[in-house]
Amino acid sequence: MFDIYTNVSLVSGAYGTVYRGRDNLTGRVVAIKKVRISLSDNGVSASTVREIALLKQLNTYDHPHVVKLFDVCQFLEHDGKLLILLVFEHVEQDLSDLIENLPKSGMSTTTIQRLSRELLTGVDFLHANRIIHRDLKPQNLLVSSQGCLKIADFGLAKTYDVDMRLTSVVVTLWYRAPEVLLAQGYNSTVDIWSAACIIFEMFSCRPLFPGTSEKNQLDRIFELTGRPTDQQWPKSISIAREHFPPRLPKRPRDFCPYLCEYADDLLYKMLLYDLHERPSALACLEHDYFQQEPL
Repeated sequence: MFDIYTNVSLVSGAYGTVYRGRDNLTGRVVAIKKVRISLSDNGVSASTVREIALLKQLNTYDHPHVVKLFDVCQFLEHDGKLLILLVFEHVEQDLSDLIENLPKSGMSTTTIQRLSRELLTGVDFLHANRIIHRDLKPQNLLVSSQGCLKIADFGLAKTYDVDMRLTSVVVTLWYRAPEVLLAQGYNSTVDIWSAACIIFEMFSCRPLFPGTSEKNQLDRIFELTGRPTDQQWPKSISIAREHFPPRLPKRPRDFCPYLCEYADDLLYKMLLYDLHERPSALACLEHDYFQQEPL
């Protein structure tokens, strides 16, 4: 099955089966993601078709901050399952690895600003193409040896319409927006919320909302946003607003004193409880934080 790929070895198992190999035709090192699926009466599942179609669509733009897809190989196995190999450019590490291996002094403000800009540039590109990633987290952001950030893993990505209400539970717990945790309709600003959590983590070297359960995650969020008002609280969920202690809003800087006033203001806006008040990725890129020399 790897007839044109050699030196194939497992490099990661925590976020899907991913292998490192070499393309015999070009000599380049590649990352190979294996997806094994059971065929139904209707053939390949819609979610698998969607991911591959999205990857192929995005690849035509050759965007610098979205991981490149080189090849898609399909094999019908003896047990009737379909094996799909997605062959990507190989990127040396992810942002989680980078943060974990930082020196005690942490990440430089210049690097944080640059990586934040690259992240939001990639998110803006996705949203401009009507794609919500829905699973942004440090493990899905690859960082090349040249320091270039690339968004990867579109397993939960979905094309959206302007008025579409998306309600399926997505996004790793620590990076979930409150409307997702409350099972409400949401839009592309779920990616803005996740991006803000990631940017904060680059400053502080720790997660902003390391919740242990969905209820605990909401409680940690309310420590920053304040407990929603009666008018803001959704009427369609079983959990009551009174199950959470009264809290007044705080600033991101209250959780990380290293934030300059510009970073604090940007993250404050990206982490607003009301999803309709959060800025777009393009508006974030136009914020004063990206117009100043890092402080």
